[in-house]
Amino acid sequence: MSRIRVLPENLANQIAAGEVVERPASVVKELLENAIDAGARQISIQVEGDGTRLIRVIDDGSGMDQDDVLLCLERHATSKIASLAELGSIRSLGFRGEAVPSIASVARMRIASRLAAQDLGTQVDLRFGKVLKVHEMGGSPGTSFEVTDLFGNVPARKKFLKSTRTELGHIEEVVRNYALARPELGVSFAVDGREVLRLPAGLDTPRSRAERIFGKGGGSLVEVGRQDQEVTEATPGVWGYLLPPDAPVAGRLRIFVNGRAIHDRLVTHAVSEGLQNYLMKGRGPGGVIFLALPLESVDVNVHPTKQEVRFHKPALVHQAVVAAVQVAMANHQQTLKKEIFKVPAVIPERGEGSAAPAKAYAPVSATPAPAAHEVLPLFKTAVEGAPSLLQADPVPDVSSECGCATEQPRPSAVCGEEGVPSPGGLRYLGQVLDTYLLCATDDGLLAIDQHAAHERLLFESLKKQFAGKKIARQTLLFPKVMECSLEEAQILRQHAEEIGALGVEIEDFGGGSQVVTAVPAVLGRSSVEEVLGGIFARFGEPGAGRGGVRAEEVLSDMACKAAIKAGQRLTVTEAEALLEEMQRAEIFSHCPHGRPVAKSFTSHEIKKWFYRG
Repeated sequence: MSRIRVLPENLANQIAAGEVVERPASVVKELLENAIDAGARQISIQVEGDGTRLIRVIDDGSGMDQDDVLLCLERHATSKIASLAELGSIRSLGFRGEAVPSIASVARMRIASRLAAQDLGTQVDLRFGKVLKVHEMGGSPGTSFEVTDLFGNVPARKKFLKSTRTELGHIEEVVRNYALARPELGVSFAVDGREVLRLPAGLDTPRSRAERIFGKGGGSLVEVGRQDQEVTEATPGVWGYLLPPDAPVAGRLRIFVNGRAIHDRLVTHAVSEGLQNYLMKGRGPGGVIFLALPLESVDVNVHPTKQEVRFHKPALVHQAVVAAVQVAMANHQQTLKKEIFKVPAVIPERGEGSAAPAKAYAPVSATPAPAAHEVLPLFKTAVEGAPSLLQADPVPDVSSECGCATEQPRPSAVCGEEGVPSPGGLRYLGQVLDTYLLCATDDGLLAIDQHAAHERLLFESLKKQFAGKKIARQTLLFPKVMECSLEEAQILRQHAEEIGALGVEIEDFGGGSQVVTAVPAVLGRSSVEEVLGGIFARFGEPGAGRGGVRAEEVLSDMACKAAIKAGQRLTVTEAEALLEEMQRAEIFSHCPHGRPVAKSFTSHEIKKWFYRG
């Protein structure tokens, strides 16, 4: 007697449900996708409890006749593909024909559907996969799915669910995802009779829908790419909206490929790389990124719940996303410059070459390089290697949030000359705590972190020098002999070219001894041990030999050490020099560690402080 047997249909459906129906949010996702595929313009989602008590999804799509209502309960029954050739170019969100029978096998379900051309529709009642009743009914055109007692016949699955709040959070995330993907779609979402979300049909643009979804906590969204791009496999379309790096709320990155919500590490990594030196450590990117590719360039049949895809050419997708985010942030800098300094924003046109990513150490130019101008004394350290007027001998404090060495600020009042005219329409008022530059604007106040601002400007200057292999060096009057460990000597040999390009000249003295003859001019006041210690720390990190350590990390450390410190008093001339260089800079809004440089307070906010608003 054979030991291999065909499983009963109901058992097979429950096994499939284990893959497709992970939690109540999975049910909402599958039913939403079916509604969108049916051409719905308005979808209502109603949930009770944590979703196991009731999930009701009502749409005004094309609807089904009685034959189709009964066929949709069969495994692998679908109207979305009919041949093997179509599997390689799927346009619909669903295509397997497993969702409805899988859900029905672990819940009580009622399906009611009516075609617009028919006077009556069909209603089917099921109990854990078994059809109880089929009859005609009236109602509006479209389809309604009502799922109750989810996992009622598999209590072991039910006990693995999280708290009600967590499960409802997952459901709301699904609803918001598809509301973002389809801005023309009307969506209403209610929990226990309380309306949570209502979005009108046909009234939102992609940007206004994104602003509704992210709310006030999102701040001013950064626009990425254009929706009307020409799409090929070599040039994927990338567009969307990102939360500003210093948004008041932590963001979540939503990713869509050809309208399908997915989770993808490659795209998330690409967005993070595009935001390098804008995000603080431990903070991830937030917003929404849409990718458009030829259908045959994406395999959507690689995950049971269709939440992952496989790209035919993932490297091109990664490059396109990095480049699009870098260009978007460069444009955002120009927008900020217009807001802060009242200068015209110069937004570059996205040309044919914009899909290729910039090198890791080369900044993306939002405007043409400024004409040659006299270097202010404040910046001669980075540009010419000369001592800076601002470079004192502060006591380092490693407690800074961004890892920057800063001096404890000395208690002080606001110092400076009130009302001094400044570049770009700002009026410099003075320093607060010898750390922040306070400026009056046309609509309030602007506070600038002097260390973060100077650090970013030095960092951008050093990056340009590094790209041109022209980092200024300071030759040591007395070369320093260093005793290096075997690991440190290996780092010096393996990365000799990169270390030389960073402005450090080292000669092998034999044994474990190395002779340092020159250091970067910007670190001229740092000890040789400190300079090499930073290089060993960066290049000795895991993955350094495989390109895991970027030159920017060393350059940002150099900029941090050379920048003016918190607690360092500036003269009016020095403060004005810093403001002027910020206005000229292409990138200025965040220090290389991601801390914001400036914070504005509008007149409305200030009035509210004193209850005048």
